[in-house]
Amino acid sequence: MEKWAEQVGRIRVIGTGVMGRGIVQLAVTAGLEVELADARPEAVGEAIDHVGAMLGKLAAKGKITEEAAAAAKGRLIAADGPLAPADGVDLVVEAVREDLEIKRALFAELERVCGPDTVFATNTSSLSVTEIGAALTEPGRLLGLHFFNPVPLMRLVEVVPGARTAAWLPPAVTELVRGWGHEPVLARDAPGFLVNHAGRGLGTEALQILAEGIASPAEVDRVARDVLGLKLGPFELLDLTGLDVSHAVLESIWSGFHGEPRLRPSWLTRPRVAAGLFGRKNGEGFYSYVDGQQQAEPEPAAPEAPATPVWVDDERLGTLLSAAGIQVVHSAYPDTVLIVSPVGSSTVDTALAAGFPAERVVGVDPLGGYTKRLTLSVHPALDPAAGRTAWGALAATGLPVTVVRDGPAPIAQRLLASIVNTACFIAGQRLATPEDIDTAVRLGLGYPRGPLALGEEAGADFVLRVLRGLVASTGDQRYRPSGWLTERVALGLPLTSSGTSPSDLLG
Repeated sequence: MEKWAEQVGRIRVIGTGVMGRGIVQLAVTAGLEVELADARPEAVGEAIDHVGAMLGKLAAKGKITEEAAAAAKGRLIAADGPLAPADGVDLVVEAVREDLEIKRALFAELERVCGPDTVFATNTSSLSVTEIGAALTEPGRLLGLHFFNPVPLMRLVEVVPGARTAAWLPPAVTELVRGWGHEPVLARDAPGFLVNHAGRGLGTEALQILAEGIASPAEVDRVARDVLGLKLGPFELLDLTGLDVSHAVLESIWSGFHGEPRLRPSWLTRPRVAAGLFGRKNGEGFYSYVDGQQQAEPEPAAPEAPATPVWVDDERLGTLLSAAGIQVVHSAYPDTVLIVSPVGSSTVDTALAAGFPAERVVGVDPLGGYTKRLTLSVHPALDPAAGRTAWGALAATGLPVTVVRDGPAPIAQRLLASIVNTACFIAGQRLATPEDIDTAVRLGLGYPRGPLALGEEAGADFVLRVLRGLVASTGDQRYRPSGWLTERVALGLPLTSSGTSPSDLLG
């Protein structure tokens, strides 16, 4: 319907929980009349008072004028129940409990009281929009409109058409949401939609690393923050979300894609949920919390800088060590500690392929250019004295050093490859455009850049090399490269754009 977004004047929000109240505040601030409805009549008054107070705080902080706050409060309307007559309501947004049957029954009843032109939107975060709409006589009027909490601050909105959603509706609702000052992205009605699906890349691989005993949660988080530039490490994020919630999401997305190996959850989460190790919400997760403050283990003190020389295979690391006063040699003399920089392989495999004596070889991840943190890999055959020499040499640079067990590839490389490969799988399945994938992850998960932009920055060929190395060494199909990624590397195309499609030939 042409210019539908411009004609929307009144909406009804059903459900006055945190999400519902946030949607109400957003819409009423944007100039719409908003009806509030809830199964509990007393909850409506509480929600109106809450939104009014929030508007008052915005005015006090100078975010909006006193006049604008007063006008917005005047547009708050208490509906006489979710199924009250809806004359003049252009859009109904449902934000009730995440239960398929409850949502289906609600929309079926709404068809009786709403006019034929009223649009329905569900704020579901995990249920199929198509399945919710199956109860409607006219499923074309329903789509998903997934906001993120807290709604006024989280600018992202996933617009999710169901299989029978009318073709005009997604672009019309996208225009409406953009007019509210939020950033809409279009996502297919697939398990996890866009953000929850893309977010599996980091968490599933971090849990796999933990299950292998490569590093502790704090060590993985430090590497993720300093090397990949993430605001929160994967275990900090799991604790913030709540493992009870994340475990269910991990399981549902994996089963929704019929056991896709890339999305395979870890066996670690189920027993931790059973033990009540949820995270911040109850004070104990991958970290402990005292008065809401995370209690992280301190980093161990490094040995003193060695007087003996070291050999390195990466000139950038050699320059860094030389500047710190460490003697760097270019020939592997007997008893010299050898520092290799593996890409997509273990320290052991790198050493053996070069014919080096394993007991004198350590690995340092080159990802990130040795600028904020160094990750030192220790394998079972390493001479402890050689390991301490390497650790002391690296610490002399002034950079923090994380010492971990050797694995099939360095930690940061595994995390990055999983993040990028998951996003490439989403793009390859046409579940969202590359642009929307990056926007959704950046705004919804707080990444410094979208996953495809992160892949571009590291080099798509680098990511592909890591994935192929992981498949070769582990045989695990969770690491098999996306065909979309492989094709773009072969063609020299960027990951951040779709490239030419059949529609481009139609003029």
